[in-house]
Amino acid sequence: MAATKSKAAANKKSPRKSAVDKLREKVSRVPRRPGVYIFKARGEKILYVGKAKDLRARLRTYFQKSARLDNRKTSMVRQIRDLSYIVTGNELEALVLESNLIKQNRPRFNVVLRDDKSYPYLKLTVNEQWPRLLVTRRVLKDGAMYFGPYVPSASMREALDFVRRNFGLRPCRYRMDRPVRKCIQYEMGRCPAPCEGLVPHEKYMAEVAQVELFLRGKSPELLDELKERMGQYSTQQMYEDAARMRDRIAALKRAWESQKVISPELGDLDVVALHGTGGPDAAFQVFFVRGGLMVGSREFYLKENGDMPAPELMQGFLGTFYSGALVPPLRVVVDVRPSGLLTLKAMLKQKRGGAVSIVRPRGGKERELLAMARENASIHYEARRGTGGDALLGQLSQRLNLSAAPRSIGAVDVSSIHGASPVGALVWWERGEFQKDRYRLVNIRTVSGIDDYAMIRETISRALGSLDSPPDLLVVDGGRGHLEAARVALEALGDKQSPAALVAVAKKPDRAFTAHAAEPVLLAGEGSSLLLKKLRDEVHRFAIGSHKRQRGKSMLKSPLEAVPGIGKKRRLALLRHFGSLEALRRASAKEIAAVPGFGPKAARAVLSALSGAKIS
Repeated sequence: MAATKSKAAANKKSPRKSAVDKLREKVSRVPRRPGVYIFKARGEKILYVGKAKDLRARLRTYFQKSARLDNRKTSMVRQIRDLSYIVTGNELEALVLESNLIKQNRPRFNVVLRDDKSYPYLKLTVNEQWPRLLVTRRVLKDGAMYFGPYVPSASMREALDFVRRNFGLRPCRYRMDRPVRKCIQYEMGRCPAPCEGLVPHEKYMAEVAQVELFLRGKSPELLDELKERMGQYSTQQMYEDAARMRDRIAALKRAWESQKVISPELGDLDVVALHGTGGPDAAFQVFFVRGGLMVGSREFYLKENGDMPAPELMQGFLGTFYSGALVPPLRVVVDVRPSGLLTLKAMLKQKRGGAVSIVRPRGGKERELLAMARENASIHYEARRGTGGDALLGQLSQRLNLSAAPRSIGAVDVSSIHGASPVGALVWWERGEFQKDRYRLVNIRTVSGIDDYAMIRETISRALGSLDSPPDLLVVDGGRGHLEAARVALEALGDKQSPAALVAVAKKPDRAFTAHAAEPVLLAGEGSSLLLKKLRDEVHRFAIGSHKRQRGKSMLKSPLEAVPGIGKKRRLALLRHFGSLEALRRASAKEIAAVPGFGPKAARAVLSALSGAKIS
């Protein structure tokens, strides 16, 4: 009995250390150096990664009895069972290491971006003797020029296709220090064949310089140069080259009319807006502006991070966002000044290889862009929060006078040029996001010529007919006529495949047409209107991207492929014999028949195919 009492007394005098006491003791041995600290829960699960100029001082703030922690940090500290740290040379190294560890481990209490995708850039290989324009997702310090990022990548593909159609740059990856014979790209007029020395290097590099001006959005400088060269060619009676410059000028003007020109004087900048602080979640919107052109945008939704202080949240976002392959621009315009600004700027400077400013908007245009980014962040936040944006959908229902708020929305558009290579597209929005597994593409089969209404009817009939159930609301890109064409198509489908509501959304000005209202509803800047415009723009992007791919395939298709009995080997034999399609067109049936493997009948069929006549 006495021994038992003695043991109990001993235990009372030296109580068991709690987890927090053990952590305090461990913190007392941490060096006062810059570095990264890692909090771990049971099972070594990483809860949080942080950086500090003085590791011991920072860690003490979490475990002191007098520490005043917010609810989020209090919840985190309760779960901490162990900690570790890594000493670095300075605070900048700590910031870079922190960002890398967050991306690798995705700790619950850090700002974690759920999008790990790298962003596409266009790479102009001016570090090569004969430069090319390529697509890449890695920006290297190799002497090449990089343009981007392009988000979504459709705009990048458009720029690449435009350059390859209108400028004389080689598209191949062949090494020019080895003998290479010119290929079909030369025959099609898409490559000047530097491989066989058919273009002077000086002339080729002049094309490269023009491509650089085009990608930088320097339209006045490029147009002035092209006009000057057109005049020189005309004076020298080089009329074919002058006509080529004239056509290039016209193509450039058309291309720039369709681009989202913000303001040339803005140069290169990213606009970053934050929405939702004070709640459980938050949303960011990023606009990418390069050379005064809007080249892309991206939204991010952060779960369980909204109760962080806004400056800390902005710092965590920017540090993680730029820690990957993305190269920061000269200026980053924000609506919240991030904490740790000097260290963050030093990190971005190291990443870019030059100074980067993180600033509030300095002019009217930047303020407008930031306001637009805030509005989009708000839409994304409301759409993703809780039930998927009930308030936003209720607002949309009220705005369009619908019988019920839609839970799912489909959008339809068609695309063609003068009726050629027509396609229809349907996109699907539900639970605050575009559901890409429910997207549909339709190659128009029953319509010939220019008839948008008939194309809309075929697209709706086939796209909705392929789905298990229709969306609650169908949005058609167009006006009153497109609305009526959609209504006719839905009637033919029947009630099972027809949505509960139908609306057409037109632009300039932005307005919505409904079947039960005589006048359109003007779409202002509130969330529901922006959602409709976002749906219209997404389906337009999806449709036009598919149409361009189809058109590209048809352009690459040789007219000789339409000749029955003429295979690949015989087509190549013709091109080798005559040198080009143009020379083949000028040839007589007798000259074609003299080519080995051809006779009078095959020669007539070839000439008919090249002239566009029907082959009998």
